[in-house]
Amino acid sequence: MATTFCPPLQAASRGRGGALAAFHRVFNLKTISIVFYLSALLLLGRYILALYYEAPEAVLFDLFRSIRQGLVTGVMLLVGMAGLEAFNAVRPLSRKAALTLGVLVSVVMTACSIPVRLMVVGTALSRISQEPSYFLSLFVLWSSLGGLAYWLFRSAQEDQIAREELADAECCRETLHAQMVEARLSALQAQIEPHFLFNTLANVKRLYETAPDRGREMLSGLISYLRAALPSMRESGSTLARELDLARSFLTILKMRMGERLDFSIRAEESLGSASVPPMVLPTLVENAIKHGLSPLPEGGRIDITARSEGGDLLIEVRDNGAGFSSVGGSGVGLANTRSRLAALYGARAGLSLSAAPPRGVLASVRMPLAYREAA
Repeated sequence: MATTFCPPLQAASRGRGGALAAFHRVFNLKTISIVFYLSALLLLGRYILALYYEAPEAVLFDLFRSIRQGLVTGVMLLVGMAGLEAFNAVRPLSRKAALTLGVLVSVVMTACSIPVRLMVVGTALSRISQEPSYFLSLFVLWSSLGGLAYWLFRSAQEDQIAREELADAECCRETLHAQMVEARLSALQAQIEPHFLFNTLANVKRLYETAPDRGREMLSGLISYLRAALPSMRESGSTLARELDLARSFLTILKMRMGERLDFSIRAEESLGSASVPPMVLPTLVENAIKHGLSPLPEGGRIDITARSEGGDLLIEVRDNGAGFSSVGGSGVGLANTRSRLAALYGARAGLSLSAAPPRGVLASVRMPLAYREAA
């Protein structure tokens, strides 16, 4: 069984590569475009009103110059926040520390952007002292926008990380559950195999005591049967055609001992040969019908096996005209484990049922979802 390892998500985002990825999450063409449109939106209302009082050419020129200045501040804010995210990827910060540093970075980068804005448009820095109220309002606006934007970004990142961790934990849970089911099926199948084989060998032993020549013939047939059956017993899946062949071989071997006391037939839709079925389910039902249905009767009886598709499911039936439910004996390990295997593999969509088969006998029915096994 393969071992599953689910690494923490944070481990993959640390180091130099993680820092670069964190930087690009904040500073990229998409965020730069957002800053551009935000700058245009902040200025558009004021310059639309100015069109009523000034020439359109002068208004548009002033608008584009102001957008360029806003873009300078916005890009510098993005660079500062991207640098903070890269630092956080290398040395993770608490949520409170990250938000505090985000506000501080917004304040510092906004303050540094004001002289850069003036230099970009060729204006003297002395204008700051000449219009302090304008630049103060500009500083408050952009630093507030930067702090708010970083808070929203961190909230979105934490929400995404929480969703990824939840999905990762769910993936690990499903993988562990699948491994548990696989281990349980292996344990159940390990119980069925000796149960099936020991009963078969007991039949060979009884035949040796009554008719040694036929016992040797039956043992030879049993060896051929086991040579074909044993390699498939440990496989996780089988096909209907293979299981029908095993049931036919098993019944043929038993007919050597029982003679006229046993007759059987096998009918199945040809298209269902590659249908996927759990190994040893059908032989277990046949062995149960022989042991509890036909063997107690001096005259023996008949077993009929049919397989057909019905409503998107595969239906396998084993009918005998033996002693029926009046025959009591055995521990029922084979049938109980078969039910458990079907429940573990298919849940409520599969099941094993036993019912009376008039005028006498038992009908064992197995229903499971119809699926086809790919050819090796």
